[in-house]
Amino acid sequence: MADATKAFTDAVAEAEALIRNPPFPINEQDLAEGLDYLAGSIRSSLQMAFDYDLTHPVLINPTHQYARQGLDNPDAIYFNAYLDEGATYEVSGVRGTAADLSFQIMDGNYSADGAPTTVAAFDDRKLDVAADGTFSWTFGPELGLKKGATLIIREVFNDWNTETRGTIRIQRLDTAGQPRPAFEVERIAKKYGVAAKMLVGKINTWFAFPQWFTYKEPVNTLTVPKSTPGGLASQFSSLGHYDLTDDQALVVTVPVADCAYQAIQIGSRWYVSTDYEHYQTSLTAAQSQADPDGTFRYVISQRNPGIANWLDLTNHPQGVIMLRWQRLSRDLTEQDGPQVELVDFADVPKHLPYYETNTVTPEQYSTRIADRQVGIARRMIS
Repeated sequence: MADATKAFTDAVAEAEALIRNPPFPINEQDLAEGLDYLAGSIRSSLQMAFDYDLTHPVLINPTHQYARQGLDNPDAIYFNAYLDEGATYEVSGVRGTAADLSFQIMDGNYSADGAPTTVAAFDDRKLDVAADGTFSWTFGPELGLKKGATLIIREVFNDWNTETRGTIRIQRLDTAGQPRPAFEVERIAKKYGVAAKMLVGKINTWFAFPQWFTYKEPVNTLTVPKSTPGGLASQFSSLGHYDLTDDQALVVTVPVADCAYQAIQIGSRWYVSTDYEHYQTSLTAAQSQADPDGTFRYVISQRNPGIANWLDLTNHPQGVIMLRWQRLSRDLTEQDGPQVELVDFADVPKHLPYYETNTVTPEQYSTRIADRQVGIARRMIS
């Protein structure tokens, strides 16, 4: 079989054509970022296809700073595994000190036609975690799993520089001890075909997804917090999109919530995170400065307003915004949600009642960026 990779190389060409002709206007920076996004999608698709094993599943890390997708959370490490009908699994490990460790089982994958249904979603408070951090969760046919179901585990960090990763593994119990079959050309060619479908599917899916939930909202607004649409059911989120000139800014005011994890991020029109390692394009509660009245006030702008809670647009005049809350003690309401003001950049100080205590020097800002770089390096597993 001489053309084992042909389906995949054809898919790469098709995916590049989609990137070069997206459903929104692009400039040279957008195209460069789109081609980088394509590289990450190629990497992720090959990884998912070749690590795909229903008999002996493994936890795959397909989404990170070098393979972004689906408005990925800068604060999360993602793990995925494919599940099979009638099988029994054990997820076990040692709980680290991350702010949240959550589990979600869906009956399929995201596609351009819609989001899969969540079968189960909970955080580790539902598990019996021992004093030494060890835990084990066994599940299987009682959940009514079908072939194509997926497990997603998210380890989410509030303080990048102090919280530590845990260890997590999955084992299919009813096939434990069985060896994997030897390599066969036909089976490898099939994996390239699976990767081809995944690649084009990813690009089309994340073109469609924000149209369902984000861009239907008025520009420069944010939604009332609610269970994340199409995502983790145990998470609350607020969504929006922005369109700003260099002389404009958004001031986002949101109460400090009673939860282990609260954050805000900017994303590009590719519906992926922007560079959160070398720029301040996201902030968790631990990275944010709270005002004395119990609120976070963020300024979203291209130009630096010289305050701690600045979100840098990194030359993206249009994009998306998302706020997340996890490990909540109660459901959020409209009163817990963000308020948004579109203001002239020159007037930003007038809209920050504690402006004098919000300011940071250029040297302090550089220190904040250095801390981000260290924080990402500490948990990078790509």
